[in-house]
Amino acid sequence: MKVAVLSPIAWRTPPEKYGPWEQVASNLVEGLVEKSIDVTLFATGTSITNAKLAHVTDKGYAENPAIDPKVWESLHISNLMEQAGNFDVIHNHFDFLPLTYSRLIKTPMLTTIHGFSSTRILPVYRKYNPDNYYVSISNSDRHPDLDYIATVYNGIHPDEFTFQKNASDYLLFFGRIHPEKGTYESIQIAKQSGRKLIISGLVQDQDYFNEKVKPFLNDDDIVYVGNSGPKERDQLMGEAYALLHPISFEEPFGLSVAESMMCGTPVIAFNLGSMSELIEDGKTGFLVNTIEEAVTAVGNIASIDRKSCRKAALSKFSREKMTESYLQVYHQILNG
Repeated sequence: MKVAVLSPIAWRTPPEKYGPWEQVASNLVEGLVEKSIDVTLFATGTSITNAKLAHVTDKGYAENPAIDPKVWESLHISNLMEQAGNFDVIHNHFDFLPLTYSRLIKTPMLTTIHGFSSTRILPVYRKYNPDNYYVSISNSDRHPDLDYIATVYNGIHPDEFTFQKNASDYLLFFGRIHPEKGTYESIQIAKQSGRKLIISGLVQDQDYFNEKVKPFLNDDDIVYVGNSGPKERDQLMGEAYALLHPISFEEPFGLSVAESMMCGTPVIAFNLGSMSELIEDGKTGFLVNTIEEAVTAVGNIASIDRKSCRKAALSKFSREKMTESYLQVYHQILNG
């Protein structure tokens, strides 16, 4: 079986820091290589992989402002499509745009839908649904207008996340600094809990950061440490008392939730989107609806067994589990 995996090119695959779609694509590719699958990764030239690598640009457009995103995305996608006949399956992690090529090639294409950035992209998914195979990353993120071949949870490499039996006393916010991710709410939860909060993530909304986050920052109880890479992430998550995830949107998955649990760190999340699929309330964390409920949950974190968090993450969100699930989907597609 020859598989082409199309990764985004905002960042390299895997990303040095932020880049969840690139991270998932990387985890899958390396998992497939370990199973002796012939894989070609279409990504940036700076990408790191044990598979074959095909690229049209060295750096991603988020890392190189000199290149135009639309131009290089077009060149990147067409580079794969012009070679489509060399593969048995194309696995698209690039959202809706590659679907517009699907009726021009014979190779079947599987698209992992990493959430819907807007309802305005749905016409493309609807149009090409009869000719394509869609995978959702959680059951909660399935759109009623679309047909899916499977739900496959994102997988992470357990070796990249160290289990920490004993935690420190700080709370952690880890993710995009954006209103929908709840950085401000995390600050309020920490303050009302009387605990230190460490904030790590890419500033995606500068005005929000300036108005809702920056005024609270100090070198004492509310600390921003920037956009952390894998080593810093492992330490921050592993030593945290709990991860705070007070989202205000229907999040399709939440990679940091799985990563935190892989370190043994429980998660307190607002019960929206996929959170009830990722977190077992009272066992691997707490599902809450308000800041007040989250504060209460912080007081109950000691009742969570950190080994249970690691065990749950291994069983549901490992790279091995994701790879096996996608291989089953590939065989299902090829066997008709």
